[in-house]
Amino acid sequence: MKKILCGNEMDRMPGWAFKMMAFLFNITDLLKSPEGKLDALDIRKGQTVVDWGCGTGRYLKQAAGSVGENGIVYAVDIHPLALEAATGVARKYNLRNVHPVITDGKSVAIASRSADIVYALDMFHMVREPNSFLKELCRITKPDGVLYLEDGHQPRAVAKEKINHSGCWEIISETRAYMKCTPKNQSI
Repeated sequence: MKKILCGNEMDRMPGWAFKMMAFLFNITDLLKSPEGKLDALDIRKGQTVVDWGCGTGRYLKQAAGSVGENGIVYAVDIHPLALEAATGVARKYNLRNVHPVITDGKSVAIASRSADIVYALDMFHMVREPNSFLKELCRITKPDGVLYLEDGHQPRAVAKEKINHSGCWEIISETRAYMKCTPKNQSI
């Protein structure tokens, strides 16, 4: 049951689970706004940012405002309902710098070495093939770029083991919320 509710290693949750998650996020966001969640990520004007696993699009408005009109925010997800949600958020707030992009979980149509910042919040536990996932994130990240990766619904030790096993990322710092990583090897 936990696997169904939390999505552990299932890549894409069923549509009903996505809709339930969206409903719950709407309620929690009324109680505590997600605005500010990205403050510590040092997103700056003109950057290219990837919101991997954008889900309901709850961080897109803040990310789009942080990069400004000359920056780009890619809203990436494996779920078609997530892309609909991201498109809806972009339309609602007139975010012309948000570009929804579908992924199969292993590859994405984003240019190599183009992202200054990639963040993957509350989704890493869902990834069935972490090596492929982490290699793709490394491919799209600039050599001096940064990945912010939240554990999701898995122990930090498990998340760190997956990162280290990929051989792509060096964990340079940790907070309670996420691990900050830089690319190790971009010959991938």
